[in-house]
Amino acid sequence: METPDIICEKRGSAGLIHLNRPKALNALTLPMVHAIAKALDAWEHDPDIACIVLDAEGEKAFCAGGDIRSIIELGKQGRKDTAVRFWADEYRLNTRIKYYPKPYLSLIDGIVMGGGVGISLHGSHRIAGDRWSFAMPEVGIGLFPDVGGSYALPRLPGETGMWIALTGTRINRADALALGLATHAVASQDFPALKAALIAGEAIDAVLARFSQPKQDAPVAAHRAMIDACFAGTSVPDVLARLDAEAGRSDFAAQAAQTIRTKSPTSLAITFRQLRLGAALTFREAMKMEFRIVSRVLDGVDFYEGVRAAVIDKDQAPRWTPATLEDLDMDQIDSYFAPLHHELELP
Repeated sequence: METPDIICEKRGSAGLIHLNRPKALNALTLPMVHAIAKALDAWEHDPDIACIVLDAEGEKAFCAGGDIRSIIELGKQGRKDTAVRFWADEYRLNTRIKYYPKPYLSLIDGIVMGGGVGISLHGSHRIAGDRWSFAMPEVGIGLFPDVGGSYALPRLPGETGMWIALTGTRINRADALALGLATHAVASQDFPALKAALIAGEAIDAVLARFSQPKQDAPVAAHRAMIDACFAGTSVPDVLARLDAEAGRSDFAAQAAQTIRTKSPTSLAITFRQLRLGAALTFREAMKMEFRIVSRVLDGVDFYEGVRAAVIDKDQAPRWTPATLEDLDMDQIDSYFAPLHHELELP
């Protein structure tokens, strides 16, 4: 009997969404996106449902992103419209979650990246288990931090969002709580009991107070002044120049600069502009901007090359085109942000 990739069910006072592809790190597929959207529609006006609870099978990953292998294959086959449809429906779901009228609790243990961020970060409660590991590493695969990243990342403290976006840095639980990426820390072993209490209809605040652990010292705090000073640059080259100036007395700055220089120059330029613009946009406006960008990604080369190097061949040696920031055509970067004939329609 085939195991479903996602299980959506009513139980007690909760609408339960369970990601069930542990061997694929619970990567989102289009049918999974549609299943979540359908469940949210059904539960929005159901008086028996007090909250939504999202969790995932397995200890390694909550959700490591979207199913980019499938998207790449569609692009190679010339089926760009089908690939773009995945992003359109995913972005609509992200927006649905952002404005959902009922509490939406994500129980996040293990890796949460890309599409997994999109179905959790915009909900009302992000509960981090012991194995929480957050990242938006898209600049390393020729993409950009989408699924609402252009709205959420600029609203993190100081320039930490730009630092996360340009480096793809993994964020641990203590830093996630300090930055607001997570709202609560709960021991992984307590997730089943927390979930059971919500199903039983206990008050959410009381349940979270009972299970939450105190905040721990956040390692990022030691680097905040440098992050805020260096990543406040006016462009990616300016950010790198600021980091280089600090590199002689800071291993942190040297490592950040070295990491950025391994990423797709095109993705870095797009991401920098995306976050600066996103700081002044509403969530819906940000999602429409992201759809403009992503609709053009499959026409380029870096996304294919990035996925090849990271996911398919796994040689971790992408050959970017162009290879350096200095070789970028900024008019081409502008074109990613231009209006579309058919803009994203949002709920």
